[in-house]
Amino acid sequence: MDHYIIAEWSKRNNLALNWSKSAEIVFSDSRKRRSEEPPPPLPGIARVKSLKVLGVTISNKLSVSEHVNNIISSCARSLYAIKVLRANVLCVTALQQVCKSVVVAKLYASSTRWGFASATDRQRVEAFLRRGVHSGLYPSQQTADKITDSADDKLFDCVLRNDDHVLHELLSKRVDITYNSRTRCHDRTIPEKTGHLAEKNFITRMLYKNAY
Repeated sequence: MDHYIIAEWSKRNNLALNWSKSAEIVFSDSRKRRSEEPPPPLPGIARVKSLKVLGVTISNKLSVSEHVNNIISSCARSLYAIKVLRANVLCVTALQQVCKSVVVAKLYASSTRWGFASATDRQRVEAFLRRGVHSGLYPSQQTADKITDSADDKLFDCVLRNDDHVLHELLSKRVDITYNSRTRCHDRTIPEKTGHLAEKNFITRMLYKNAY
């Protein structure tokens, strides 16, 4: 029924849906011992096990392992191309700047979705980053976790300060603190955790981070 609602909305807004390029995905919690029967597939729409959403490939088990594989493969090709340039054209300083702008930026472009990354995924990213350090193309000693934490902090700060930010409405209500305590990183109420999936949510993670 939902796809008919989407079709009506598209029609009202003078948009054309290409059903042949549409896909359906049913998410499930891989930690649940008891599996639930998925709903019947939508007519004329393929049901897939993974889907690319805003540049990030997410599986029906809420895993980004496939995305990490794709990104590391792409970054490895870029790193090889930069090594070829080192042997022929550019100086070390220029090569390091290219590596930071192309490889590292691509690696962390969607770091806010990495709440769904497993420990193995993070270790693979960390190992790839060390390859850049050992080759002399990435001089920074920052770990992968520090880079993603910094990106998360910057985004969350923008969400807090900008009332027009698309994520601002997802914040919990403000709380008035009447007692003296150390300065908190935000003035929002701490939401109740409803399960391990809630902890992977970007807003929930950031509200709990450094809250106490």
